[in-house]
Amino acid sequence: MESSSERPGRSLRPMWGRIAAGLVVIVVLIVLVERFSLVPGFGGILGEDTRDRSGPALLKSVQDMDRYEAAVGNFQVVVDLEKDAAFLPDAIRGTRTLYVGAGTVGGYVDLGGLDERSVTVNEDRTEASLRLPHAVLGQAALDPNRSYAVSKQRGLLDRIGDLFSDNPAGEQAVQKLAAQHIDEAARASGLADRAEKNTTSMLEGLLRSLGFRKVTITYA
Repeated sequence: MESSSERPGRSLRPMWGRIAAGLVVIVVLIVLVERFSLVPGFGGILGEDTRDRSGPALLKSVQDMDRYEAAVGNFQVVVDLEKDAAFLPDAIRGTRTLYVGAGTVGGYVDLGGLDERSVTVNEDRTEASLRLPHAVLGQAALDPNRSYAVSKQRGLLDRIGDLFSDNPAGEQAVQKLAAQHIDEAARASGLADRAEKNTTSMLEGLLRSLGFRKVTITYA
């Protein structure tokens, strides 16, 4: 026969179990509301405290630049990237992101490979001829302050997957695509030709200030 002193302890166990289960349900509901904004006006119910615990930036290397940055183009592109899953509706599995990417592309002339054969000067130092390489374009550099996602649509499975992902709803794919489109636009914009014209103007002004009356610059 069980003693009466053991009965109250055992009767409390189911109650504590129900309380624990209820707390778990409440936490899950709060996370879902916070994550997916299921209930308007309840976003940020858990609150956030952002702290920057980054260490100091370390200088890893220094590279001398032998190129003249002659022109910079500013570009903007709207990326509409959609990913669908076979045999599943978009509401279950699929993403669509509308992203505005803004960035710059620089055009430059590399002067590091010039030698005595690249420069010709006449005997009385009144004429100079320079043979330079053609201008080239650098890689597109996205500006994070002017680039942003307009909208994100995700299926149910993608939303659930974001809960367990280190980079939920990452924008790496649309950022890469935006940079690619900007690079293509820069090549078609005549930016390299503009860089060569600006380089020619700069060198002509510099050499004339040194006493050369005739300056000829060609690009090979």
